[in-house]
Amino acid sequence: MTEPTAFDVALFGEAMLLLVADRPGPLENAEAFHKRTAGAETNVAIGLSRLGLKVGWASRLGTDSMGRYLIATMKAEGIDCSHVICDPAQRTGFQFKGRVTDGSDPPVEYHRKGSAASHMGPADVDEAWLRSARHLHATGVFPAISDTSLQAALKTMDVMRAAGRTISFDTNLRPTLWPSTDTMRHWINELASRADWVLPGIEEGLLLTGHTQPEDVARFYRERGAKLVVVKLGAEGAYYHSDVAGTGRIDGFPVKEVIDTVGAGDGFAAGVVSALLEGKSVPEAVRRGAWIGARAVQVLGDTEGLPTRAQLEEAGL
Repeated sequence: MTEPTAFDVALFGEAMLLLVADRPGPLENAEAFHKRTAGAETNVAIGLSRLGLKVGWASRLGTDSMGRYLIATMKAEGIDCSHVICDPAQRTGFQFKGRVTDGSDPPVEYHRKGSAASHMGPADVDEAWLRSARHLHATGVFPAISDTSLQAALKTMDVMRAAGRTISFDTNLRPTLWPSTDTMRHWINELASRADWVLPGIEEGLLLTGHTQPEDVARFYRERGAKLVVVKLGAEGAYYHSDVAGTGRIDGFPVKEVIDTVGAGDGFAAGVVSALLEGKSVPEAVRRGAWIGARAVQVLGDTEGLPTRAQLEEAGL
């Protein structure tokens, strides 16, 4: 008998306070910053919730002002935070992000080592709560922040696989968080092998598989069990290889000006996952992902470009 589900999607991951510089140039020259939220999993959670899906997020925060701001923001987005532990003995992670004017990736400086979320482990995975979601979205960031978070990430995927739920995985590489490139490659590919839908970027694919062409990157993960692989190609759109829809390419959406590239991949993931959970076809899902990713690069913060359901419907997606 299939267990009833309370959520559409569950996510585990670290939220950080984001401080975005108010002017271009080196971070040390900035004199004022805009306060935002950051975190790959929380970006996707916000994106999914704005589209009307029921989302649950599990994490650890400190009880400091940063932690209070983050959990209040997530709750205001309609996300279930009942499994977010606020620990007075731990501190919340944060990051600085610079401004650029040439469309390149902005400089980012992390202050997350030893954060509350890095203390998460397998014991923090409430299996019954997790199984109350019909889908798990995972990324390569949460398992990178500590040895215990890696074990927690593996457990979440094992629990959902055993329950017959679907799993999406965005490779989302953070090389500076791993002890070595080889270690990162091993564990990211191990996690990807446990997912149904794998979402690598083309440059990530080169590092993880050794292949330069999206067709070869997709084949690498399809041969390891993925039912769908979508390789993100930046402004060129995306390539997909699916067991139900075959292969194909979706063009990117034109962008007048690239303001901030950070968060585009998370927006893409929210688009693809939401559409697939709604029963849309693979090409429709990838097209929605490309549209949201294009919106994301045209705004300053990680989540400001994530659309509401009304905006999505207005765009016909």
